[in-house]
Amino acid sequence: MTDKIPFTKMHGCGNDYIYVNAMEHPIADPVKAAIAWSDRHKGIGSDGLVLIERSTSPEVDFGMRIFNADGSEAMMCGNASRCIGKYVYERGLTSQKYIRLQTRSGIKELQLQVDSESHKVESVTVDMGTPSLKNDKQFVSSNEPLPDGTFVCMGNPHYVIFVEDINTIDIATEGSRLEHHPCFPERCNIEFAEMRPDGIRMRVWERGSGITMACGTGACATAVAAHVTGRSGCRSHIVMDGGALDIEWKGADNTLYMTGPAEFVFDGEIEIIEH
Repeated sequence: MTDKIPFTKMHGCGNDYIYVNAMEHPIADPVKAAIAWSDRHKGIGSDGLVLIERSTSPEVDFGMRIFNADGSEAMMCGNASRCIGKYVYERGLTSQKYIRLQTRSGIKELQLQVDSESHKVESVTVDMGTPSLKNDKQFVSSNEPLPDGTFVCMGNPHYVIFVEDINTIDIATEGSRLEHHPCFPERCNIEFAEMRPDGIRMRVWERGSGITMACGTGACATAVAAHVTGRSGCRSHIVMDGGALDIEWKGADNTLYMTGPAEFVFDGEIEIIEH
């Protein structure tokens, strides 16, 4: 059976995903769809597929599932969560400027900054929760050498490596190798970061997607790593290939807050064979 599925292409700092309102258009095989649609030569082209789902609890407003370009399911994506906030508000699915979003790494709270005249969402602040520097399922000891870095769990695993000159790093080679390092049983997102006067310059190799223009949880992990290693304070400006995010680590519960833009690219329809 062949169906046409409406979709919306969006990006947050160049981290681009295909968004589907799964409340109206459920997808039977999102793994297959993510792989086919994410292909930048034969499909729509993206870092993955995001499903916007109906709330299953009175504690949340919407749900999110995210599938990387290789079909693997991610725990959370900061850039995608901001895009969902813009999508549900500007497409009339909610009139709320405070949204609770269910993800595989827990409930994330979104605060929308909306222009009073255009009623467009200019930016979104996401409560990213409390980071952890330890997770026995994601980071283990190994006899194989690992470059000096900082492990940070943001629900999904990150390993942040500070370098003197980020332009000298072969992101594709090093990122791919480290993603599959024995220290990371669930594979890992790899960030390379350089301290600069105007902020922290970061590039990322995303688990399951490769080099991406930005990574929200990666920006958070980088800010955490910079703080715990004495390189920065509780606020960081993270500059990535596709744009910048502001990260603040505050509160008695050490909550991270991420603020940044979200943008529509285009709408379309695509055929999918589900059976």
